[in-house]
Amino acid sequence: MTDRYAELVNSTVGRQIAGRLGLPRPAVLRRYKPGDPLLPGPALLGAAGPSTLPPLAPLLEAAGVDTRPGPDDRLAALILDASGVAGVDDLGGIRDFLAEPLRRLGPSGRVVVIGLSPEGGDVIGLSPEGGDVIGLSPEGGDVVVDSVRQALDGVTRSLAKELRRGATANLVLADDPASLESALRFLLSGRSAYVDGQPIRLGPGSAPDPDDWLRPLAGRTAVVTGAARGIGAAIAEVLARDGAHVVVADLPSAGEGLAEVANRIGGTALPLDVTAPDAAARLFTHLRERHGGVDVLVHNAGITRDRLLVNLKPDQWAAVLEVNLAAQLRITEALLAADVMGEGGRVVTLSSTTGFAGNRGQTNYAASKAGIIGMVRAFAPTFAARGWTINGVAPGLIDTDMIHSMPLATREVARRLNSLQQAGLPIDVAEAIAWLASPGAGGVTGQVLRVCGQNLVGA
Repeated sequence: MTDRYAELVNSTVGRQIAGRLGLPRPAVLRRYKPGDPLLPGPALLGAAGPSTLPPLAPLLEAAGVDTRPGPDDRLAALILDASGVAGVDDLGGIRDFLAEPLRRLGPSGRVVVIGLSPEGGDVIGLSPEGGDVIGLSPEGGDVVVDSVRQALDGVTRSLAKELRRGATANLVLADDPASLESALRFLLSGRSAYVDGQPIRLGPGSAPDPDDWLRPLAGRTAVVTGAARGIGAAIAEVLARDGAHVVVADLPSAGEGLAEVANRIGGTALPLDVTAPDAAARLFTHLRERHGGVDVLVHNAGITRDRLLVNLKPDQWAAVLEVNLAAQLRITEALLAADVMGEGGRVVTLSSTTGFAGNRGQTNYAASKAGIIGMVRAFAPTFAARGWTINGVAPGLIDTDMIHSMPLATREVARRLNSLQQAGLPIDVAEAIAWLASPGAGGVTGQVLRVCGQNLVGA
């Protein structure tokens, strides 16, 4: 769906009018195209406190990034190693490094802050039961160190709200640096165009470099549910672009659209109702017999039945919870019992920012999407024991057919309520899922990555 307002204010005349009236002017975001360089210009590296990480410059230079910009060069990225911050005074190094170079950050620039998780526990961590870690770890933690490490989150989220012209800022907590190169390649590239103000924790896990960074899923089989249109179709297309053979699944009634997607990407169509009692058995039998197993499972199938709670019928409540949550739980449980996924398996599921913040008229939908967040966290330890990962992606407002039904004024206001002042595109969600599905993201598990342009509510 075209954002006509964004097109208008980025035209020659519209830009002048928007400037005079003080209207928001959403930038044209840099999105990935095969063959694009990782960055369109040089990156400036800096540190706050002593580093605990391997040298970043050789890693980035091997990826084609110029890490030696001149004093007057326009910068494509600022990368700050704050892994060694240990006291309040160290936080001053963040301001010292960023303040002046931010003036030279170009359109769709990237700021990446790299730190470590607080030793005493953090909401990003997992308890043995899969829930949030709120208190101290068994060995305790240094209060000062924990405080300044947590301060990095506040810095990054606030900076993301200050940046303009499509620039983003994100935080990487590199507790285990094995996945650091993969995370940097994702966050610096156009693949992360709509990921802003978000923390990503890198824990232990196998994260082999792919033979080809442009096709990291080569030789892998992926399945995507709800793939006949919209976000599901975009996910299938990006996974195929990255080298996977993709099995696209959707309701039998969506057969025509499903076949079109499968033909377009060279994949396989599988008519499947995920709520059917035998859905998991049919899916895994197909994958085992036709493809020898599966490497990536993407739970995308979902529905809405929006009503205020006082008007919500029992069948409308039940339908959303059945498709969006219960079916995913059953299929994922069955995956653990089936001999169909090998070492390095990836499960990625669709949550929503509504699962974090709630939304008027969507109690059923918010319940299902918050339940997905809980599912991801609860399954993570079991998955890790098998060498697998499970993560979620929580889209914000994405330009799909669904927002056609919104009143014009409501839709336009909703589009501007994030730091990037625009709705995302289906490919933005797909790019995040493709990264989480890649071998190099093996240190990322039990997390839900928000793809919302840093939505100003619940971000």
